[in-house]
Amino acid sequence: MRGVARAESTRVPPDLLRSLVPPVWRSLPWRALTMAGGLGLLLAGATRLPDHAPDAELGRLVLRLTALTGALGLAFLLDDPARNTTATTPVGRPRRTVLRLAVVAPLWALWWTAVLLLTPAPTRPALGPATLEAAGMAGAALALATIAVRFTQTAEVGRGAAIWLGTAAAVAVLVPNRWGLLGASQDPYWAATQMRWAVVLGATVALSVLWTPEPLRGRPRRHGSDRLSPTGCSLSG
Repeated sequence: MRGVARAESTRVPPDLLRSLVPPVWRSLPWRALTMAGGLGLLLAGATRLPDHAPDAELGRLVLRLTALTGALGLAFLLDDPARNTTATTPVGRPRRTVLRLAVVAPLWALWWTAVLLLTPAPTRPALGPATLEAAGMAGAALALATIAVRFTQTAEVGRGAAIWLGTAAAVAVLVPNRWGLLGASQDPYWAATQMRWAVVLGATVALSVLWTPEPLRGRPRRHGSDRLSPTGCSLSG
């Protein structure tokens, strides 16, 4: 019964959640998201400029760069200049984060669909692996931003998360394809590459879920001078 009562006490009325949608919409980092999305569309559209469509391997490279560009934009998703004031609202960080994702995730899906449609059919690689890689990069960006929010007091963590994501991408380029994430479809270890991307996606989603809630605050220690008398009065002066 105590668990049920606690769940009831922490339940947020639907009207309150609906009232949060407009401020969440206004607080989203639209400039970073728009710039990253526009640059990604330009990269994908550039594959239509040559007289002859590039092959699928070059298309895979372009889509990877495009997905990285979109992920760099998502690194700014948790930026909240009003973080110090929203921390005390009755709606906790997980619900505020879910609201942001609920707004941006469909737009990201539409953007990625447009990227794939802009890529000519001879240039477009297999959609499943390409989408898995894009989702893995997006998950990594959100995980880095989530970690920064959880372990720092910075209100705008996007720039740092984007730098870390770019650094991780540079390191991935240096890793041999046999053990890395950037293999080609004709490689004998292509299936293993896709398994690694699945691990990246699963791990980053798990980290985001684990570290999104606010850290629990320890109970203040009761000092010896703060003991209560049998009448309930403090004995500390």
